[in-house]
Parts: sequence; C-alpha cells; structure tokens
Amino acid sequence: MDSAHLLSLTDALRNKKVVVVGDIVADEFVYGKAARVSREAPVLILEYDSTEIVPGGAGNAANNVAALGGRATLVAVVGRDVPGRRVMAALHRRVDSRYMQRIQGTPTPVKTRILAGGVHSAKQQVVRIDRGVARPVEPGVRHAFERAALEAVQQGDAVLVSDYGSGLVTPAFVEKIRRTSRRAGLSIPLLIDTRYRLLDYSGLSACTPNESEVEQALGIRINDNQRMLERAGREILERTRIQAVLITRGSRGMALFVRKAPVVHIPIFGTDSIVDVTGAGDTVVSTVALALAAGGSFEAAARLANYAGGLVVMKRGTATVGADELRQAITANDRG
Repeated sequence: MDSAHLLSLTDALRNKKVVVVGDIVADEFVYGKAARVSREAPVLILEYDSTEIVPGGAGNAANNVAALGGRATLVAVVGRDVPGRRVMAALHRRVDSRYMQRIQGTPTPVKTRILAGGVHSAKQQVVRIDRGVARPVEPGVRHAFERAALEAVQQGDAVLVSDYGSGLVTPAFVEKIRRTSRRAGLSIPLLIDTRYRLLDYSGLSACTPNESEVEQALGIRINDNQRMLERAGREILERTRIQAVLITRGSRGMALFVRKAPVVHIPIFGTDSIVDVTGAGDTVVSTVALALAAGGSFEAAARLANYAGGLVVMKRGTATVGADELRQAITANDRG
C-alpha cells in the first residue's frame, strides 16, 4: 500500500465523528528526583517535582481521535472529585463531553505512576498505584450511562467501546449498541478494545488486542512462533465472528487478520527503543476507528495505526498523535 493512499486517508480523518464509550481513568503521573536511599528501609527517597493528571482509557482514546483531526463524543463516568475535574479539564477541545456522567459520591478511578530520574537521566516508572479501578457499578449509574451511550451512538460515523474491566461495559450492552445502530439504519464500524474479555464479544467490526491479551485469552504462548500467531488470529476470528483482528506485537509490529484473506504482517514503524507504552493501545484503536469511519479498508486502517503507535511510544506518559505528525512520518518513511 503506497504512501499516497495513506496520506489521502489521513486527510479524510478530519471531522469524522467517533463515539467513544466506556471506562475512563485518571492517569496521574508524579515526577521526582532520586535523592538517596532511605535509612529506614532499602528504598529510594524521591524529591517531589510535579504532578500531572490526564484522561486515560476511553478519555485517552477520545483525545487521540480529536488530535488526529476527528471529532469525539465521549460517554463515560467520572466522579465529582478532584481527579474527575482534572480529567474533564484535560479533554481536547474537539471532544464533546455532553454525555459524560458526573456522579456525586462515585470516586474517579485513578492510576498513579511514580516516576524518578536524575538531572541527566530520563525519568522511569518505579511503581504504580491503582485506586477504584475495579469498583462495583451502582445500578442507577449503569442505567444513566447506557441510556446516554445508546443515544450518542446514533450520531457517530464509528463507535469505539473501551472495556478496561470495571464492569461498566458488558458484552450484553455492546450487543444493545449493535442492535440500536442497526434499527436506526446505520451501517457504521463498531470496535472493541478490551483487556480481559476478548472472547466474550462477537459480531463486531474490529478489535485490537495486544499479544499478551491474545495469549491470556487463548491460554497459549506466541513469542516468535509465526505459526502459533497465525493460528491464534484465526481462532479469534472464528470464535468471535469479528470481521478484523489486529494484534499488536510491540517491537515485532502488528498482524492483521481478516476473514477469507491472507494475514498481513506489518513491521514496526520507527525504533524499538521505546520510551513509554502507557496508553499506546488507545492510540492504535482510536486511529483504526477513525480510519474506518473515513472509509478506509482494514489494512489501510491498520497501517495508519502502525504509524500512530510507533510515534506515541516515543512520548512520555499518556500521549496523543496529531495528524501533522502522522503525515510527516508517512512521508519520511516513504523517502527511505
């Protein structure tokens, strides 16, 4: 597939609307400088530098859609607390948040990453603390969330469901989305990004699991075994009846599986000297969703997502990729 086609598709992303539904997380990054080893225990003492809170999960997916020139409608649940306010404030201006459910007394899930480094060294993550990520969902909250989502999806060019395992998103609910779109006469892509329930969703347009999620779902080990990889991709296609499965493989690139078509192996873009993989999966699935919304094929969407993924892992923290960055990467790669 030539670069001219991918550049044309990148231009077509502009103003396409993706409805992003699901789990939102406050990604908190606490930065410090490694000062010394504590005398109380064999641990580092960090001199605090700064704190940053950005949207993770569905929020990061929506921000990626917006950064690429699309328009995102975000349907998720946050608390009326400080992390929730910080998340809302950090949403891209092209993210429509009118369907957001802001619930009093429901804490916003927070993933806190402590990063440490010296004056002349990059900061590295030393520990992560999760708060409220798997908290049970109240029936009233679930009802309001589902009602908002079913209304919002009728206004999109594609729907991206983000399931981070909180229990807010279920296969039965995603099936409701599919039926609602069909009844409204909409033939739009419906994608799932799920951490723990890959085989529980069926009949959708695409999914983008990473290799470890595939291994966990099927109880196998892939490593460098190409035959095992291809067998795994085909098995997911058959068991889920999803039209396309894009397996992301880190430094090994990506593998795209589509029914009745040969597997497409896509080599990694850029270098394998990765800075940070936080939120990279959100970038990949967002790019695929937006590309499909713009009329791209599964292969074109996957190749565009490969560029986006290669760019975002070179950034620190939960980051996004812009359309201009994507164009520059495609052009530079074409020149050799």
